[in-house]
Amino acid sequence: MQRSANMPRSILPLSICDLRLIKGDRALLGGVNLMIDHPGITVIMGPNGAGKSLLLRCLHGLIKPDFGRITLGHQSVADSSDQQAMVFQQPVLLRRTVLQNLAFAAPKTAKTDPQCLMRALESVNLADRAHQPARMLSGGEQQRLSLARALLSRPALLLLDEATASLDPASVLLIESLVKAQSAQGTKVILVSHDQGQARRMADEVVFISNGQVAEQSPAEQFFTAPQTPVAQAYLAGEISF
Repeated sequence: MQRSANMPRSILPLSICDLRLIKGDRALLGGVNLMIDHPGITVIMGPNGAGKSLLLRCLHGLIKPDFGRITLGHQSVADSSDQQAMVFQQPVLLRRTVLQNLAFAAPKTAKTDPQCLMRALESVNLADRAHQPARMLSGGEQQRLSLARALLSRPALLLLDEATASLDPASVLLIESLVKAQSAQGTKVILVSHDQGQARRMADEVVFISNGQVAEQSPAEQFFTAPQTPVAQAYLAGEISF
């Protein structure tokens, strides 16, 4: 199939080799080795403190690891920064209107196209809030705005860190729908989630992290029906806190 000019470039394979992040005498990431070379949605799961969010921040270049290497489509993290977008658990918004928040982060072509910006707001059901202060939105609305802002750049890699935690069900379903649609257009999605229901709905692949290392990586159906490691089995049985 010929790739449309509007489809993002592939950022695969994504390779992480012996990634380590040390704080004091504690290894927060203790030698992460991971290869992701399939499109679709990869969900990262694991107990609290396993290193899921730290790994995502290393991928996005927000944290520099103490040791190890990350390559994305044979590029370094720094060289791939303009091909990435990230949505955090807590929305990061400017003291501006909804529309101005969107325009501030938009690529140049979108900045000069008001219709493009409004279509982005319509996609997250926020067109009627365009001229309201962004920080006056509800939590679910703020997160939908954050996602719309991330998607405007047509990223090759979309990272989501517990992006729907504590949101209302309508916002969760809308965000999941938009993320799935973006994945279908060629964006590689890596999603951190503790919500097993969401992971079952979203994941093509699951990476399970425990104690700062990858304990298991498998297709989603296999992971949820026949996890291979005792720690993943215990986690899915509710015997380990998430």
